[in-house]
This record gives sequence, structure tokens and C-alpha cells, in this order.
Amino acid sequence: MFHDLPEALRARMAELEAIDARDRTDGTPHRRRLRQVPPETGRFLALLAAAAPAGAIVEVGTSAGYSTLWLALAARASGRTVTTFEVLPEKVALARETFARAGVEDVVRLVEGDARDAVAGLDAVGFAFLDAEKGAYPALYEALLPRLVPGGPLAADNVLSHAEVLGPFVDRVIGDRRVDAVVVPIGKGVLLARRPGARATAGGAEPPAAGAGKA
Repeated sequence: MFHDLPEALRARMAELEAIDARDRTDGTPHRRRLRQVPPETGRFLALLAAAAPAGAIVEVGTSAGYSTLWLALAARASGRTVTTFEVLPEKVALARETFARAGVEDVVRLVEGDARDAVAGLDAVGFAFLDAEKGAYPALYEALLPRLVPGGPLAADNVLSHAEVLGPFVDRVIGDRRVDAVVVPIGKGVLLARRPGARATAGGAEPPAAGAGKA
């Protein structure tokens, strides 16, 4: 998945990484910054999504589409598509440019608008990623959780970099008996929560009964 990145996708990733780095030092207003995940978080998300159970890949907070490109790699590898939500028109325009230039329009569906108004229409979500305005995390979590398939993970970014704001949310999820959850200290901190699913061995088969052996 990572060893043979298409040149167009690699080039757009590099361009967005350079813009994001510049945004953080040149006085670009906060709302206009890309505020995207670092590359190591992108790789982590791609691995999570590629290994997730069957179901839609959903992202809330597209920005210019950098993290979506990593998720698009997972979608291609697993025969799925990514549905990504962005509320800011200027970011939507940037994301459309990203997907066209990177050649991933066939596996990405970009939805303009507040995801809180649209998540209710989703079904059978295999993987979800939150990277939106931090105040929206609790409502998005509650809306997405019942739509995750058994075994489906949900990841939320910035939980260490924005610990003062997101601390109560993280505590709530860690204590939520509907999920197993942990904070992963990668990038700006990723909260990873997973709906428990049926116990299975690699490949989806149920484990053998106790005492069962080879014929």
C-alpha cells in the first residue's frame, strides 16, 4: 500500500505537507490553515482503515484532503470508498483539487456541509475518523458509534495537542462500556475506540471449539 504510491498522489501529498508547514509559521489565520495530520498519523489511519471490517470508510473534517488521500489508499486496497465531510467552502474547493490531481476521485465521495446533519443517514460504517472542530466531537461520536459495524474502529485526532479541550471527551470514551478505547501517542494524539465484535480468527473464521484438533 505504501511502497508504490502513484506519483501524482505522492506529489500532491508533498505539496500539502509544505503548505501545512508554512501555514504554521507565516501568520496564516487559524481558520484558513490546513491543520492536517502529520504523515505518520496518515500511515496509521491507512493501516487501521485497510484492516477494518467490511463497511464504509467515513471521515469528518476533510480540509484540503491530505488525510483523505491516506484513507483512499486503504479504500483501494480493500475495495471500498471514502465518504468525507467538510463544512468550509474554501476547503471543499481545495479538496476537490486534491482528489482530481491525485487521481482518487473514483474512491472518494466529498460531501459539503455539517456532518452532524448527515451522519444519521449513514449505515454499516467500517471505519470512522474525526478531525473536525473539537467541540463537535462528542455529538459526532454519539452519532457514529451506533452505525459502526461490530469490530469497527473510530479514531479521533488531536487528543494530546488539544488535551485541555478534549480531555473530558477522552475520559468519557475511555469509560464508555460500549467500546474498548486507548489513546495512541502518535502525531498529535489519536483516540482509538472499537466496538466489540464477534470473536474470530484471522480471515474471519470462528476459532475452533475447546479440545478440537486436526482430523
